[in-house]
Amino acid sequence: MKFEWYLALRYFKGKRKGSRFLSFIKVMAITGVAVGSAGLLIALSVVHGFKSVIDHKVLGFAPHIAITTFSDEPIYRADTLLPEIKKYPEVAQAQAVVDGQAMLQSPDEVTGTQFKGVDESGDVTDIRNYIKKGKYDLSTDSTGLPGIVIGADLAKTLGANINSVLTAYTIEGIPSPLSSPEIKQFRLTGIYQTGIGQFDDIFAMVARPYAQQLFEMPTTSASSIEIRLRDQSQISSFGQKLADDLEFPYFTETIYDRYSSIFAWVNLQEQTIPFVISVMIIVAAFNLIGTILMMVLERTRDIGILKTMGAGDKSIRWIFLLEGFFVAVVGLLIGISLSLLFAWLQSTYHIIPLSEQNYYMAYAPVEPHLVDFGIVAIVTLVLCALASWLPARIAAKTDPLKVIAYGR
Repeated sequence: MKFEWYLALRYFKGKRKGSRFLSFIKVMAITGVAVGSAGLLIALSVVHGFKSVIDHKVLGFAPHIAITTFSDEPIYRADTLLPEIKKYPEVAQAQAVVDGQAMLQSPDEVTGTQFKGVDESGDVTDIRNYIKKGKYDLSTDSTGLPGIVIGADLAKTLGANINSVLTAYTIEGIPSPLSSPEIKQFRLTGIYQTGIGQFDDIFAMVARPYAQQLFEMPTTSASSIEIRLRDQSQISSFGQKLADDLEFPYFTETIYDRYSSIFAWVNLQEQTIPFVISVMIIVAAFNLIGTILMMVLERTRDIGILKTMGAGDKSIRWIFLLEGFFVAVVGLLIGISLSLLFAWLQSTYHIIPLSEQNYYMAYAPVEPHLVDFGIVAIVTLVLCALASWLPARIAAKTDPLKVIAYGR
């Protein structure tokens, strides 16, 4: 072991009599690096968790791409357009959808909702994974009532539960003898919960033929065609490709366009929170300047003796640079350990709950990324090295004659 490493390690671990204050300063420097690195890693893991959960929920509930018309008119020949869409190799599933606003009434309450008529066999989304009560079943039961699936917030508003009979009716214009509402009763078979209010409080899923009856739409027509892709990373590129291929009056909208506010909210957190938290590391790193300066003052006599014995400026400088490096490494290891401990506790025991209405989830998610640990480690070590350079340079410039004379 080179004597620079030996002395730096000895100074770092050693305890001199009467140097308790120096040891305290060293502990505080290590604590600052540990807290700063742990704070940044925890913030990054939580932000990644938020993004992952929101992406999973939105991409799971809503179609990747929807084809509509530029006007409020339906797609009149959806039966001919749908087979053409399914020919694209990127498309995993596609279906014609009938949707519109309607009133939904339970025995106790009535409220407006967004009706969505889909294939009875299934939807292009993962709504089955979010069923909280009952099951996803849009078929007609033994009493002749078709099934309906609604969100948890909508069910709470209606005071409805599984097997409740719900009445839907639609009307256009002012009610009159010539404009009577279309009425249809449904059996509540399933209640889903995504945690996103604009999903759980609005949508009601029924089989497409019954939605066509409610909105008086021909069987060959649809409000839109919803598409699910094989690869989610192709949503934007394939959406543009589809927009170029389809002619007027068709309009293509990706999930990122439709729910841009949700994705923008997540991206804002991902971009700003790590930047704010990273200031903690910068402050902790530059606290090393004061810490190592204290070490230099404490060991001024040692520096003088080392120089009279032949140690060069470069060796003296390396000793204190290495001491700052040891502080950074120990603090970084503690910070990484704290962040991993937090990730385990949060994922196992959910120690930080959240308001699901505001954050779309019941607890703060964590998703540590290996690349974050690498970046934080490199940045921390570089900052600590820069902060250690000034006091190490001062130590190297010390005049041994003055030091020894002063020390007598």
